Amino acid sequence: MPEERSIKLINGNMMPLLGLGCWQSPVDEVSAAVEAALECGYRHIDTAYNYLNEEGVGEGLHNWLKKSKAKRSEVFVVSKLPMIGMYEGGVKNYLVKSLEKLKLDYLDLYLIHCPIGMKGSHDRDTFPKDSDGRFIVDYATDLIAVWKEMEKMVDLGLVKSIGISNFSMKQIRKICAVARIPPSVHQVEMHVEFQQDEMHKFCEANNIIMTAYAPLGSPGRPATSKSVPELLKNPVVKLVADNHKVTTAQVLVRYWIQRGVTVIPKSVNKQRIVTNGDVWSFKLSDVEIDALLTLDKGEEGRSFDFLSVLTGFSDHPECPL
Repeated sequence: MPEERSIKLINGNMMPLLGLGCWQSPVDEVSAAVEAALECGYRHIDTAYNYLNEEGVGEGLHNWLKKSKAKRSEVFVVSKLPMIGMYEGGVKNYLVKSLEKLKLDYLDLYLIHCPIGMKGSHDRDTFPKDSDGRFIVDYATDLIAVWKEMEKMVDLGLVKSIGISNFSMKQIRKICAVARIPPSVHQVEMHVEFQQDEMHKFCEANNIIMTAYAPLGSPGRPATSKSVPELLKNPVVKLVADNHKVTTAQVLVRYWIQRGVTVIPKSVNKQRIVTNGDVWSFKLSDVEIDALLTLDKGEEGRSFDFLSVLTGFSDHPECPL
């Protein structure tokens, strides 16, 4: 039997295991990247209002739909609520803006991008700062109220599934305790050096599918107070890759797929997009999975050091770290 390439969410909707991440993809390059991904078999596109590139993502999606004559329902599109939209009325406001930019009638999945609300001065002021360079956080952020607004978006037919990103287990418990529509997905940093084992088990116990961002270590981003992990050069990953005659990136993607985690490697390079997505022709053995498990560094392996970069976040009562 052919391998399943999608996983069932708690509400019965199917989510493709492999997606294209669009963070830091320039708006003038992301359109071609989305097209290239869809042409070579990706059926899951992940973007966000904060990325300020949804117009390009929508252009690439619609170009492919027109050329391929495929149906909108064949592509799983994800976007995220910006931190400046975490207030009553803000959820619908920014969701509608995302839909307009993407030129879509609905999203397959809408995530709360981060549990910390912020106060922007205008719609593109996604990371507002004060005169001292500190981020302007909204100390009155009410996660329960925001979640209730998210549920309304499902009722309105604007989204099919809702979820969260960068939340703590405590915050997820809070949401699940009152949710009429429980979260379907939790998107977090996840790679072989930061495997989030406790969070993974917690989400599995609560029927929440995890999405791994930065599965390749996000090598193109600038380093913060922590260095960017060089996962593509890891000798254990390279040994596994050589054994299957594939790239280290393919091994890093395949690892999470076999563990039932959706994965969104990012690239705007067509050849890399094709290669990163070619993960269905080989399978990691139990011994190889166990070897990759040993690379986990626990919390030390976290490479997105939000608190050192986003000054003022640590003062917020909902800071998840």
